[in-house]
Amino acid sequence: MRSPAELSSRARNILADPRAELLLSMIVPWEIAIKSGTGKLKNSEEILADFEGLTAAAGFQVLETSIKHAIQSGLLPLHHKDPFDRLLIAQSLDLNIPVLSGDECFDRYGVKRVWR
Repeated sequence: MRSPAELSSRARNILADPRAELLLSMIVPWEIAIKSGTGKLKNSEEILADFEGLTAAAGFQVLETSIKHAIQSGLLPLHHKDPFDRLLIAQSLDLNIPVLSGDECFDRYGVKRVWR
C-alpha cells in the first residue's frame, strides 16, 4: 500500500472512527525501516524519524511482538511467504484480533480480515 487512496472505503471509515480501538503491530515500523533501507520504499525517512509520535497522534496503540508470535509465525503453513505478514497473522490468531488488510492470502489462515 503506497497511499491512503488505496485503502478500501471500509478501512478508511474504521481509521477515521474515534471510537475504534486501533492497534499497530511493532512489525509495521520494522517492515517500513527494512524496505526503506533496501530502497523498496521511498520517502519514508520522515515517517520513521517520528514514528512513535505520529502513531500516537493518530490514536494507535502499539502491539508488541512476543516470542510466542515469532515461533507461531514460523510454524504456520506456507500459504504466505512474507515474514512480516506471517507475524501479523500469528498475532491476529493468538490475540483473536482482526487485521486491516487487502491481502486475501490472510483468509487461508482463518484470520478475521477487515477490508471490504
